[in-house]
Amino acid sequence: MKSDLAGPNVSRVDSSALLEDAVIADGGEIKRSRAHDGPKEQLKMEVRDLIEEIAKALVDNPDEVEVVEIVGTQSCVLELHVHPSDVGKVIGKRGVHADAIRRLVHAIGGKRKRRYVLEIIEGRPE
Repeated sequence: MKSDLAGPNVSRVDSSALLEDAVIADGGEIKRSRAHDGPKEQLKMEVRDLIEEIAKALVDNPDEVEVVEIVGTQSCVLELHVHPSDVGKVIGKRGVHADAIRRLVHAIGGKRKRRYVLEIIEGRPE
């Protein structure tokens, strides 16, 4: 049995038609756009910047977060330096946060054909 939630006396309305009527009545025109209309190069983010932003969102001292990138021929070591009191927050319970960050880095590395290794280090780089 099919139930109609709108009821017998209620007619269905096309929301896109209402939007067009409202915009035309206002004297404007309808423009449909995507969130990012620019080239794909603008959407590219460095892995180092991504890790830094994720770590800053997790810690209490975001100004103490720094990522050092050591680039080799086939691989890249990313040293994530955080304040000593924030190491536990970046690692997470049973390493859940560190695991998640490493999975993201691994996925990016697969696409870019480069092996990334994440090391979480207590304190400032020397």
